[in-house]
Amino acid sequence: MLRLSKKADYALIAMKHLARCGAVESTSAREIAECYHIPLELMAKVLQRLVRTGLLHSTQGTRGGYSLTRAPESISVADVIQAIDGPFTVTACSTDNNGCEQYDKCSIRDPLWRIRERIVSVLQTATLEEITRDAEGVPVPVAQAARLHQHLRT
Repeated sequence: MLRLSKKADYALIAMKHLARCGAVESTSAREIAECYHIPLELMAKVLQRLVRTGLLHSTQGTRGGYSLTRAPESISVADVIQAIDGPFTVTACSTDNNGCEQYDKCSIRDPLWRIRERIVSVLQTATLEEITRDAEGVPVPVAQAARLHQHLRT
């Protein structure tokens, strides 16, 4: 079964949250963790990995936090998943033998690799903006709404 890791799920949740916040101001790991009932330590690790891969920017200090490095429409779902889980796989073998006894006789390896490429293609065309737009009508977190209201008043 093709399945995302829990960390990849959390990364997508965080990225969607940050996309909904827009460029108003940085959002803390604590705010995201509390909003979605995710353990703070795990959320912090996920966010740091997203920073290391260049999808997020981290700002230190009392008004610090995390923000997207690019517009949501230029970040693919594949970018986020691969930042956390690494390259997509659907078989135990990759592009080389990896010690598989069936490698030379395998009749499904090449078709499964082609299917993998199709899955990757779909995930690369699905953007963060698209999954954020699907949330229209979902209540905005209280802290985010207060920051947005204050930003609009200035």
